[in-house]
Amino acid sequence: MNLLKKFSPFYNLALFYIIVSFLLRIILMFHPITQSSFVFIDSLKIFTIGLVSDLFVFVIAAAFLWLYLIFISNSKYYKPYGYIIFGLFVALFFYVASGKTILNEYGGALPKIGLIFVGLKTLLFGLLLFLPKYRSKIRFWLFAFVMFLYVVLILQNAISEYFFWNEFGVKYNFIAVNYLVYTNEVIGNIMESYPVVPLFSALFLIAGIVTYFIIKRTRNYIDEIPTFTEKLKISVIYLALFGIALYAVPSLAKKENSQNVFTNELQANGMYRFYLAFMNSELDYFKFYKTLPENEAFALLEKQIPTITGVSTLRTIKSDSANTPKNVVLITIESYSAEFMKAYGNDKNITPFLDELAQKSLLFTNLYAVGNRTVRGLEAVTLCFPPTAGESVVKRKDNKDKFSTGSIFKEKGYNVKFLYGGDAFFDNMEDFFSGNGYDIVDKKSLTSEEVTFANIWGVCDEDMAEKAIKVMNKEATEGKPFFNHWMTVSNHRPFTYPNGKIDIPGDAKSRDGGVKYTDYALRKFFELARKQPWFKNTVFVILADHCASSAGKTELPVDKYRIPAMIYSPGFVQPQKYSNVMSQIDVMPTLFGLLHFNYQTKFYGQDVLKSDYKPRALIATYQDLGLIKDNVLTILSPKQTVKQFQLTLKPDQKVAPEFQIYYNQVPLKKERTDLVNETVSFYQTASDILKKKNYQKVD
Repeated sequence: MNLLKKFSPFYNLALFYIIVSFLLRIILMFHPITQSSFVFIDSLKIFTIGLVSDLFVFVIAAAFLWLYLIFISNSKYYKPYGYIIFGLFVALFFYVASGKTILNEYGGALPKIGLIFVGLKTLLFGLLLFLPKYRSKIRFWLFAFVMFLYVVLILQNAISEYFFWNEFGVKYNFIAVNYLVYTNEVIGNIMESYPVVPLFSALFLIAGIVTYFIIKRTRNYIDEIPTFTEKLKISVIYLALFGIALYAVPSLAKKENSQNVFTNELQANGMYRFYLAFMNSELDYFKFYKTLPENEAFALLEKQIPTITGVSTLRTIKSDSANTPKNVVLITIESYSAEFMKAYGNDKNITPFLDELAQKSLLFTNLYAVGNRTVRGLEAVTLCFPPTAGESVVKRKDNKDKFSTGSIFKEKGYNVKFLYGGDAFFDNMEDFFSGNGYDIVDKKSLTSEEVTFANIWGVCDEDMAEKAIKVMNKEATEGKPFFNHWMTVSNHRPFTYPNGKIDIPGDAKSRDGGVKYTDYALRKFFELARKQPWFKNTVFVILADHCASSAGKTELPVDKYRIPAMIYSPGFVQPQKYSNVMSQIDVMPTLFGLLHFNYQTKFYGQDVLKSDYKPRALIATYQDLGLIKDNVLTILSPKQTVKQFQLTLKPDQKVAPEFQIYYNQVPLKKERTDLVNETVSFYQTASDILKKKNYQKVD
């Protein structure tokens, strides 16, 4: 068998992929949504550079095929190596089954997936080891399955690209990434929108036929397994091509520079576009959403945010009283829905401490989180900025030196820190906060003696509470006020925490337990804080980062965005309830008002206690951008789509009016154009300001 035949699995699959890509480009060129004509040079770029790019993308995607093929051998089944390897597989299987792995720490479906994967590997290795007479047949069917899987994935990707183009007129972008985040909703939408059974039946039938012919041309690889030397040659050639591909794919993507947008889209490789969307985490507002002329958008924004001028949100805030240099502790609680608290109707008594603290605080009863991920909540309280389309600014490359709450505190002479019980590297938090002037105190900062319990997310909230007290005690001796932002971790799957602390066992892994333990840890933090000399000169801000779940019957179910929030400072902030609609982005500007700060600001968030505040709330997913105002929810979506819903309260006699959170969302019969334009003004200007890098800190 010559060297070329040894590459038959690679080049046959590559040829199939190129043919599918070629046909897909032709179909998309003549699709009704492709409203463009193509000159000769455009067509040449689409079918030359585009297909060359496809070839190199396949080389990268074939890495798993290469790994599978080079490990096919008979020698590993010879005595005693075969028995040793099998014994290791069996030991690994029982270890995973024991429930003591990192997979069990995280919880969910991961332990089952891990057990199934290791179990299958163990079973297949055992069959190939103990049934040598059937080894060739078993290996053939395994080989056939791998080839079938590649064929299915190639066809599935082509179908997905077609339907994505059919909806948006582009190759994959961040919306496609978003579809992976909201898997349940997307699968439901697909099931309702397309003939799934006939479509997948045809897919598997075609894939089976194609696989049959490819196997006929490639089975020589397993009939005459390459020697070690031959595999070494294959690996050297493949890895050289892999290295070239890593350079060539992004270089060819830079050739997508035609004035004709459709030319660039058709030339692009869909899988590489998906990768770029995943890494860059942005969605171009001006390409996908309803827009207004720039001056009109900012003029409308000025009506919502008084004193701004031109195409900027920069303005000066002046207090009528002297500045009050209090310490500030901001606590954002992981996955903490308003409905967990007694005031909002919960009768399980899982938040006894916060229920008690709320009565002694300035309590915001009608506050909405901007999103449904931690990074969105962190963005909201740090940048006080609307949730723009795509990923949070926290996870974007351009996330440093922004105008932030931290920059204002720094200007006022504060020490500024971000405290997190896990590894702040997660979700890009360390990069974001350190890049905006915060010192980081996370799991890595704790000694082994300071950790009594930890899971996959980090140390328990009690341990971090005690660490926070130590940090603040040290800061209090430095002669400067401090601002510390603490993000909790315990109310998160797998919901494990130390046993014996609350009446729900830590190994029960229940959501109620996670909520109640975090409440317990906060009580302990405040008990310790009250004993410290700095306590009387400190303001505590407590709110959730987002709700516990976001799924609902509509794009933006408003009850899934309602979160508790309060400002507590005995003798300084008077206990009261503030019941106007407000957003997560308004909490810190309101605090600055209470502290009587004079400062320049770019915030979209506002001091809700001022007479010129116009009640509204901004809520969003990665692609649906919403505004709640006048009991109307306006939603902007890609393809310049706009929806509006009348919010009608579902009365609950057991809950006070200001704490009721459930609404019927009925589509408006007549569009409120004024609210549509206001919604556009918020999100368009925010996207424009970020794009032009006009939200940097004021020097």
